[in-house]
Amino acid sequence: MSPLARLDAGWFFSLYPDAAEGGGSFRASVRRVPDYVSRGYALDPERAAAEAGRRARGRLRRFCAANRLNRLGTLTYRGEGCHDPQVIRAHLGEFFRSLRSATGGKPLAYVWVPEWHKSGHGLHAHFAVGKYIKRQFINEAWGHGFVHIKLLGDLPVGSGTLSEARQAAGYLSKYVAKTFTDPSARVLGLHRYDVAQGFTPRSVALTGRSSEEVLDLASSALGREPSFQWASSSVEDWQGPPSIWAQWGT
Repeated sequence: MSPLARLDAGWFFSLYPDAAEGGGSFRASVRRVPDYVSRGYALDPERAAAEAGRRARGRLRRFCAANRLNRLGTLTYRGEGCHDPQVIRAHLGEFFRSLRSATGGKPLAYVWVPEWHKSGHGLHAHFAVGKYIKRQFINEAWGHGFVHIKLLGDLPVGSGTLSEARQAAGYLSKYVAKTFTDPSARVLGLHRYDVAQGFTPRSVALTGRSSEEVLDLASSALGREPSFQWASSSVEDWQGPPSIWAQWGT
């Protein structure tokens, strides 16, 4: 057990072993109680939206990485397209149920993100899966138009499925980010993206007296040193508590 397990102050770090990443911050023993702000009435809406977008991108990235979702696809509609956000979500639910049935009925990890066409054609969807699926199965499961899917490549020599999955998450995160910066891309009451149930990456809580200590604990748990590290000390106008983030592996 970490020496700070029973203390209030110190560094608290959340490690996601399957995603090979984690982040944390320093917590003081006396914490400021934040002022209550009604939903939709943030003192700095732009900053609040940016922070919410950052958290959403992090959850999506960890999900893709933990489940090695390294095949990226796009589903589009024929004809006049689809202009109803609820209809495309219903179609996507049917699509993944059919895809799971066609591939043997076992649980299938996936993530999807809807996006509005710039041309006015309505909505299409981007998705990622983590295994090869016959194109015939994908075409039959969709049935509303056209399908494009590819295994991500163009990565440095030695890169594996983890790096490929992180690249897929990077693409999908761009579409999610739009819903936080462009009001027309957000539909109230509907998820910005969705993931398969039962595949949420587990987290492990680590504590220490310094950022170096919690990073050492995380590295020991994963059996290797971080391949990338970030610290809030590198940001000149950082306004939150001291924070760190790291990734491991390729």
